[in-house]
Amino acid sequence: MVSLLGTRRKPAHKAGLRVSRRGRFLFAFYVLCGLALVGAGMLIITVVLVPTPSISSFADRQIEQSTKIYDRTGQVLLYDYNRDAKRSLVTLSEISPNAVKATIALEDSGFYTHGGVRLTSIFRAMIADVLGGSLSQGGSTITQQVVKNTLLTNKKSISRKVHEWILALKLEEFYSKDQILEAYLNSIPYGGTLYGIEAASEAYFGIPAKDLSVPQSAYLAAMIQAPTYYSPYGPHRADLDARKDLTIERMHSLGFIDDSAYASAKKEVVSFSPSGRNSIVAPHFVFYILSQIESLYGADALLGGLRITTTIDADLQVKAESILNSYALDNEKKFRASNASLVALDPSTGQILAMVGSRDFFDAAIDGQYNAALALRQPGSTMKPFIYSLALMRGYTRDTIVFDVPTQFSTACNPAAVSNSTPPCYAPEDYDGIFRGPMTFETALAQSINIPAIKALYLVGIQNAVTFARSFGLSTLGDARQYGLTLVLGGGEVRLLDLVGAYGVFANDGVLNKPTGILEVKDSSGVVLNTYAPAASIVLPANYARDISAMLSSAQARVPEYPLNSPLSFPGYEVAVKTGTTNDTRDAWVVGYTPSIALGVWAGNNDNSPMVKSIAGFIAAPMWHDAMAYAISKYPRGYFGAPTPIPTSVPPMLQGNWRIPDRMGAVVPHSLLYWTDKNNPRGAPPPNPSIDSQFPYWEYGVAAWYSSHTGVFSPVIQIPAALSTDPNALPTTTDSLVR
Repeated sequence: MVSLLGTRRKPAHKAGLRVSRRGRFLFAFYVLCGLALVGAGMLIITVVLVPTPSISSFADRQIEQSTKIYDRTGQVLLYDYNRDAKRSLVTLSEISPNAVKATIALEDSGFYTHGGVRLTSIFRAMIADVLGGSLSQGGSTITQQVVKNTLLTNKKSISRKVHEWILALKLEEFYSKDQILEAYLNSIPYGGTLYGIEAASEAYFGIPAKDLSVPQSAYLAAMIQAPTYYSPYGPHRADLDARKDLTIERMHSLGFIDDSAYASAKKEVVSFSPSGRNSIVAPHFVFYILSQIESLYGADALLGGLRITTTIDADLQVKAESILNSYALDNEKKFRASNASLVALDPSTGQILAMVGSRDFFDAAIDGQYNAALALRQPGSTMKPFIYSLALMRGYTRDTIVFDVPTQFSTACNPAAVSNSTPPCYAPEDYDGIFRGPMTFETALAQSINIPAIKALYLVGIQNAVTFARSFGLSTLGDARQYGLTLVLGGGEVRLLDLVGAYGVFANDGVLNKPTGILEVKDSSGVVLNTYAPAASIVLPANYARDISAMLSSAQARVPEYPLNSPLSFPGYEVAVKTGTTNDTRDAWVVGYTPSIALGVWAGNNDNSPMVKSIAGFIAAPMWHDAMAYAISKYPRGYFGAPTPIPTSVPPMLQGNWRIPDRMGAVVPHSLLYWTDKNNPRGAPPPNPSIDSQFPYWEYGVAAWYSSHTGVFSPVIQIPAALSTDPNALPTTTDSLVR
């Protein structure tokens, strides 16, 4: 402890140790300084000896090779990334000052004050690269970027970095800042075939660079770091918008624009011109792949003549685009659903066979470039199979009986408040307001009935359900505490791509193959850089996957919710399918599969506005049926394995029998919590079921249902007289429903 009256003298041996450490530190410091002086001297000598490159070579540089993206056969060209590169040279005076300021603000705010390199950035990069064992640090000035993008190879090495610094210093010695900046703005890639700010301005906004506004300039500056990732036509538009806002804020903080221009730029809505319709096949998928390649190998790699063979089935892709466009246009008239998306993949490999991100990539009216297949949306009842499969793993069966009866689930409200969903109460119902009484897990799932699904979620536990669903690849689900029992009705957010991949687990006997879109990547010399490698993981035992497939493929179990000849059925084929609609009808889903293919569709609006109140069976099922019908005609017909037999040794409620004598010998219905321990459903009945906080709520609902059918109210629940006259009164105890 340190004395408040003075410092204590340290023991001699500790003082000596401190001096020793200090001495070693000073020795290391002097050595580093010496090495730095030697390095600086060598750098000066090298700068003198290296010839100065001609700045005219920068703007005249042309891209020698293009990156080509093919379908899975390697024969159909989806997109030629650098074909017909567009470049228009302009002088600095022909470029809007807004664009100049935006670029400098984001890329190199000290451009007009440094000598070509920033020493602080060099030392920071050297320290980080040495300690991290890589050459990944940024901090390049605009002058360095001119050198890097035009005169040097993409290979990272210490000698290349030193060469870059030397050439940057030489350029600053012989050319003016404006000359260097002009060369930079005429040579920088802005995505695809666009090189230089004039070509980019004309392509993205239909105007010359001299007329660029502040927000338009900010968008172009935002693209420079990763033009494919930040493409306005790709899946990361939100990230581009955020980076544009950052650029405007930087311009303001640096004094490049005043308060009035800043406020105006923040509010201005910028529209992008549509991309070339005839130059690209499967555009949403192509940009998804380009973004992955850029992430793996860097933006410069896309300029190096790569040959990318993807997983896409070009024939299925084109057919799916046509089907979605037709139905989405019809849905806009019928249901106010302006958009739709589709994903198909091979469950045995995870390879993406089709990806349609909107009804029309080139339709600016609906923001067609937005890829809804990668958007976070609420999945509705398509979450239910994951909950039921976890229940099966816990020991329940396909024939387990749950009662679809009016039920109050909130322990903060009276069990009799079965029609009150005003917070904190929660008494949900189905779309049609009908309650169907006793149902098996199979019929409840096939008909997508809400009350049984909520009860199944309670039986397995919300946290367990979230963790389990994530293991299927639904990684975007958040903290269990934010959902409560609404999780099973689609309270979380998922991507269509991930959801179809997750259903592929059921199709593939419980084995997950994460969605992938790349089969092979070769460089310009034909050297293979990357190939598809299976990465399967078991997330569900095969017998339970087959049980879910049996539950979802039974047309008989869907009756009367769906007739035998509904769009969900395919005579002669085994097709499992699940629909989903959010409560406010903002999202409609259908996801289905065979052992050979998993295919899902989403319908809704990009701006999340609600559709006409209806169900996915009407909004999304017809388009899903047509797409699935074409897909199963192309791929091998498969059959799901036989479901697990129901043992006669399990409790009667798990065998589908609810008409059994209770503890008092009366043949009256009871809830599942009366007969089974939710943590050990195949064991003995719980000796005191009332310990479970949900027991009185489930029992009251069952008793009320029985009374409505027989006129006899089963005396299994004793509601205090004071509460029975006021069904919304609070019970004597309140405890949390979330587990």
